[in-house]
Amino acid sequence: MTGVPIVVVGAGHAGFHTALFLRDEGVEAPIVLVDGLDGPPVQRPPLSKSMLLGEAEPRLEFRKPEFYAARDITLLHDTVARIDRERHLVRLGSGRALGYRDLVLATGCRARHLTVPGSGRAGICVLRTPHDARAIRDALGRADDVVVVGGGFIGLEAAAAARKRGCTVTVVESLPRLMRRVVSADISDHFRALHEAEGVRVLTDTTVHAFDGDTRVRQVVLADGTRLRADLVVLGIGVDPEVELARDSGLAVGDGIEVDTALRTSDPSISAVGDCSSFPTRDGTRRRFESVQNATDQARVAAARLAGRTVEFDAVPWFWTDQFAAKLQIAGLVPDPEAETETARIGDAADAFSVLHFHNGRLTAVESVNRPSDHAAARRLLAQDTSLRPDDARIPRFRLPGTAALRTG
Repeated sequence: MTGVPIVVVGAGHAGFHTALFLRDEGVEAPIVLVDGLDGPPVQRPPLSKSMLLGEAEPRLEFRKPEFYAARDITLLHDTVARIDRERHLVRLGSGRALGYRDLVLATGCRARHLTVPGSGRAGICVLRTPHDARAIRDALGRADDVVVVGGGFIGLEAAAAARKRGCTVTVVESLPRLMRRVVSADISDHFRALHEAEGVRVLTDTTVHAFDGDTRVRQVVLADGTRLRADLVVLGIGVDPEVELARDSGLAVGDGIEVDTALRTSDPSISAVGDCSSFPTRDGTRRRFESVQNATDQARVAAARLAGRTVEFDAVPWFWTDQFAAKLQIAGLVPDPEAETETARIGDAADAFSVLHFHNGRLTAVESVNRPSDHAAARRLLAQDTSLRPDDARIPRFRLPGTAALRTG
């Protein structure tokens, strides 16, 4: 194919799927996928799950290399140093200039690091890339005492993997409860009890003061002076969106690259999708999500618009995490703990239940533990603005509409 290409910066879930959906939409322009990592684009969910367990390495590649040639998608292993918006050019780290018809920023996020004394010692790891995951996986084979800093999804998945591999594990979380930013207190309590039952020590309302040791970390020093033995530390304290390229180009940036409902930035020839983008939501606020679902759904919307079919991004967000024998799936956004909300719990089993959240009488979110049919039904209900009310969910043996047909036992 000839002509000025559509250039996609970043080959994670958002970038890869943008290129894929552009071809599915019938776009015939050349597509160039620019990414700084060597090798074909890879998916990230297995990195904090099956990859750390030390078993056979999962397949990470979205597609085999020949797929890209067949779809006339050029993979360019390089970085973008600067965007020349006036000339519609990107300046690459290699010195090359690449013209674009449209530019899609799918730059993702970078893992946060702790800046405390001793944070540069060996044995302190983050988990973001395949290289990170392999390093942690190999280190777990030699480690006895593991400290995980951060009680979010990534930290708790890493803690579960480390414990399964026989390590002594302590989780250090600065907030009052685990996964506080994304789940309700009921779910936090359930997963804390699960981890503690599996032998993980959980410390909340606790911060790290320093890392002690020689060339390697040997101890984690907490703010109250407590010292935890550690020959491996995994940091799971969140991520920051990669916005520098956009900011340096004069695009609107807040907590992410700001886009409209069609995922256009302040420059209509530049889009932003995935973890790096901040978009307007139904309630009038601006949000940024870090999830595979969000990346894929936004890629679909951006590709459709670049193909000449403008649609608005208004997908129901959903998230999931696997920890020990528990799969947590969340549809919608769990309300802020300070908001006036009602909840209803369905399911009688201690290890399989769902928590329904209502705000002003309207269903806003469903958290499901080991009840995948509830999750599937919740996503459909939230997408159609269901009329389900709190009193309905409190009827004995209540089931979400549509789950009966989904149940297999």
